[in-house]
Amino acid sequence: MTTEAEVLCPCGQNDREPLHLYTDCCAPYHQNVKTADTPEKLMRSRYAAFVLGKYDYLIQTHHRDYLGDLTVEVLAEHAPQWLSLQVLSTQTKGDVGEVCFQAWYRDGSDIDAIHECSQFVQEANRWFYTQGTQKPAVYPKRNDTCLCNSGKKYKQCCLK
Repeated sequence: MTTEAEVLCPCGQNDREPLHLYTDCCAPYHQNVKTADTPEKLMRSRYAAFVLGKYDYLIQTHHRDYLGDLTVEVLAEHAPQWLSLQVLSTQTKGDVGEVCFQAWYRDGSDIDAIHECSQFVQEANRWFYTQGTQKPAVYPKRNDTCLCNSGKKYKQCCLK
């Protein structure tokens, strides 16, 4: 049986060396031990929270002025199988930031992505997600590495 201490973090940091265990990567954010010091770290920790069903964290890190009717219950209603996260770009200017990403998921037999440029604002030394602009997913080419992290080519894996 794998313990939480042995699980790789789903935030996408493991695409780089060294590998990041969940307990050392996003767990301190989810447990309110640390706060993300950049919009990218917040976005990655929010993706990991989606993957792990830590919906309270998503509400806590969503700016109150943009929360609307979003609740833990609403977030839990539809939970696809998350596959991977690709951060495409990130920028920060003072107390505002933007992270563009694709979050790949499987919903039934279909694979799709949330392709979004997310906006963040910093208040009292804490970053919050505000809103995002949706874009069409950009699928990998046939010979690219598959988005599900299998290590296979896309054409030999999820494209089938």
